Amino acid sequence: MRYAILADIHANLVAFQAVLDHAQARGGFDEIWCLGDIVGYGPEPHQCIELLRSFKHLCIAGNHDWASIGNIDTSDFNPVAAQACHWTANQLSEEDIAYLKALPLTLVQDNFTLAHGSPREPIWEYLLSPEQARENLDHFTTAYCLVGHSHIPLIFEQAGQGMAYQVLNDGMKIGLGENRLILNPGGVGQPRDGDPRAAYAIYDSQTQTVSLFRVEYDIASTQKKMAEQGLPLSLILRLSHGW
Repeated sequence: MRYAILADIHANLVAFQAVLDHAQARGGFDEIWCLGDIVGYGPEPHQCIELLRSFKHLCIAGNHDWASIGNIDTSDFNPVAAQACHWTANQLSEEDIAYLKALPLTLVQDNFTLAHGSPREPIWEYLLSPEQARENLDHFTTAYCLVGHSHIPLIFEQAGQGMAYQVLNDGMKIGLGENRLILNPGGVGQPRDGDPRAAYAIYDSQTQTVSLFRVEYDIASTQKKMAEQGLPLSLILRLSHGW
């Protein structure tokens, strides 16, 4: 079985479709595992939910998913993120809202735990340091954990009493062995590692590997749609820089 691991689509339909096309052209996938934040920031939240739901998939809730349906207060967001959340809320159908409300905070599938931020704090924690990763090992029981939220493709691997850390680049293949791992596939719709290309991963259960990919997409098309909807300029510009 092959699983497309996606995080932080953020209502960027052009990037989402580019990732799906890329994956389909390279062996396809049997199921999508989505690590939250389908919506927020981008111009096509309803369309992204609709496209995700057209595939066999699992999905967990992200902070922007919750904010768009009122599960958390946008006072904890920066002003432009809050503005985008309020705009997003007005674009969702009743069916979209019901779907987002039903999303769990975490899921266990095969030997993986899925969480948006971290298994310790699924909605809010950004897992960015080896110290945080080591502390989170006590908060999931599977060998491996998949997270999003930071929009940075990286992996933490248990090494003795500590954690080794590595940023993942295009084409890297990670073998799954005895060491416990926490892996972030990066952001589909809003990368934040200085590379504007969409990021995603493929888990192959037969070979027990996870491969990371970067995908070019028509950034200008998404930016044009954002401008037409009056979304904040800073959110539009950041897509060009992957930050």
